[in-house]
Amino acid sequence: MEVEKILSEFPKSKDYLLEILHEIQNKNPNSYIPPEVVQKVAKHLNIKKAQVYGVIGYYSMFSDKPRGKYVIRICASPVCSMMGAENLIEYLEKKLNVKVGETTPDELFTLETSECLGNCAAAPAMMVNLDMYGNLTPGMVDNILKQYSQNK
Repeated sequence: MEVEKILSEFPKSKDYLLEILHEIQNKNPNSYIPPEVVQKVAKHLNIKKAQVYGVIGYYSMFSDKPRGKYVIRICASPVCSMMGAENLIEYLEKKLNVKVGETTPDELFTLETSECLGNCAAAPAMMVNLDMYGNLTPGMVDNILKQYSQNK
């Protein structure tokens, strides 16, 4: 990942911090923003590292720790919870043999929750990286995981 190339595509304005972080994380095979990159982003935007870390910590879509190739986010909003999100979380924890916040030993999947994915009409919902899925059942989750497992 060429951080300098990504940074050169953006003006040196803190208004672009979110876009820069998205671009960097999406191009990182481990889907995170490493400490050395935080330093470069802060320098490019002329802001403190603490400000960059503050944004990374505030938004659940960002991480400063390595994650799997595929990040699974289960919506834990009230609507999705009423429609069975907790059952899906438990199912995925057993299926992947990890807890929320953990990555599978093969580094293929990381399981996370998100407060709202904006797909309430299709609750319960989840995202795998940038792909959205809704009206989920355990059987559907199995098929989705199988598709991603075949794309190692």
